[in-house]
Amino acid sequence: MKRPSIRRASESIALKSLSGIVVLLVVFSAIVCVIGYRGFTRELMAQYAEGAFLTADTAALYVDPDKLDEYEASEGDSEEYRKTWLSLDQLCNSSGATFIYVIRPDRTDYAHITFLFSTVSRQAPYTRYGFGFVRETTNDEYREKYRALYEGNARRELVIRDDGNIETDRHITAMIPLKDENQETQAILCVQRQMSGMAQARGEYIQKVVLVLALLSLVVIFGQGFYLNRMLLVPVKTITDEASRFATENVKRNEKLRETITNRDEIGILAGAIDQMEEQIHNYVTDLTRATAEKERINTEMTMASRIQAHMLPNNFPAFPEHTEFDIYASMDPARGVGGDFYDFFLVDDDHLCLVIADVSGKGIPAALFMMVSKVVLSENALLGKSPAEVLRNTNNAICSNNKEEMFVTVWLGILELSTGILTASNAGHEYPILQREDGTFKIVKDDHGLVVGAMEDVTYKDYELRLAPGSRIFLYTDGVTEASDAEENMFGQDRLLTALNEMPHEDPEHLIGHVKGSIESFVNGAEQFDDVTMLCLEYRGPADMSKE
Repeated sequence: MKRPSIRRASESIALKSLSGIVVLLVVFSAIVCVIGYRGFTRELMAQYAEGAFLTADTAALYVDPDKLDEYEASEGDSEEYRKTWLSLDQLCNSSGATFIYVIRPDRTDYAHITFLFSTVSRQAPYTRYGFGFVRETTNDEYREKYRALYEGNARRELVIRDDGNIETDRHITAMIPLKDENQETQAILCVQRQMSGMAQARGEYIQKVVLVLALLSLVVIFGQGFYLNRMLLVPVKTITDEASRFATENVKRNEKLRETITNRDEIGILAGAIDQMEEQIHNYVTDLTRATAEKERINTEMTMASRIQAHMLPNNFPAFPEHTEFDIYASMDPARGVGGDFYDFFLVDDDHLCLVIADVSGKGIPAALFMMVSKVVLSENALLGKSPAEVLRNTNNAICSNNKEEMFVTVWLGILELSTGILTASNAGHEYPILQREDGTFKIVKDDHGLVVGAMEDVTYKDYELRLAPGSRIFLYTDGVTEASDAEENMFGQDRLLTALNEMPHEDPEHLIGHVKGSIESFVNGAEQFDDVTMLCLEYRGPADMSKE
């Protein structure tokens, strides 16, 4: 059995994050090595082939095709033949070629070849063929290339032999026709080069690439691990531990989170908000024990928590006046002083807008604290440029690593590419989104639901895409909308929600949400509600150039 400390270390976000980085680096390195191996091989092969053809063109200058019949008649015993052979032999030994030879194939079926010249490099452990030596053509590939050269269908041919039964190790053979003064092919000149040098150069190249990638991987692992642990994982764990502790004990922390966490981003804001909430709640509880107006003080506490929670949600509208590509509006009406629902929207970069709507299990302050932790972890992961499914997976693992209260949250998260209208989204057990189609009607998009965030570690979520046409809208909501009930416990439901949306299909997001609220209020007719009502609506107006027209 693992020791508790070892088990906790193996389940930590830091180890899982670093493991993910290592896996990505290994995959990346393997891809780079494969691409480099193939590219280097292709380039070297081209150089080897070009060198072989250059040698063949040079050798052709020494051989007079009009005298081949004379050489054959003298059986290679003339002075001129010997001078030509010596020139070819010198070229073979100076050019790096293994063989240079001139052959005449049997033109009936090209199944046999006769050697007129044959030279072998003195560095090679092979024996040259004598004048007039006849042998079978190596294989069908050679036979067809001989035919193409003789019949004028090819100016030059190349054979690469790097597998199968090879007599002289792996090699390439460059072949050119020798034509007489009437441009009739009289013979074929061949230059063969072994590929051992290429294999050695390729091996050295791959070794260097692997070494460089290994060093770079180590630098990235240590650098990213240090940064991730210091700037995100440690602060989030500290906040999560404190939120869970305070939700259970309801006793403020002696050392403020803001003194421990120095981040100036959303994590720092969350730490300060929790410090403020703990301080205010602690002071309220202290005052409550000294006073008799317990109910009034509890209401005061809830009001404070509600204000803090409200400040955590974006509530300045219009939200991004400099961006004409879209209009957005959202609202959250808690059933109690503080709620477990939340929404969020922010720019990942100039061309990507992140949309989030979520519903935390439970009610009251514990749900509000859990809501704030979930919101910050989601936004921090989304700002790293990850896909919605990756953001949900990482957020789920972060929350599950220290979720002693066993709370969970349903989440719908989408990232809209402003320049194209493509919305990539993922759903973790949340309500179906509603999309306005091209005909102007609102319809439910029944996407795949993943497991809720916080229920179980290492859950895989799926991305899917929606395309927003200019002028279309997407409407997001929590179950407090469809489960709003009247005095007879009849629920508002999806059909009434679609009816309300389709009554005003061309209204801007703010008025559209206002109309839905009015429809809900008319339906419930004053009946007490037990769930938060949260809605978010975005109108896509098209790319910046189009939205200005």
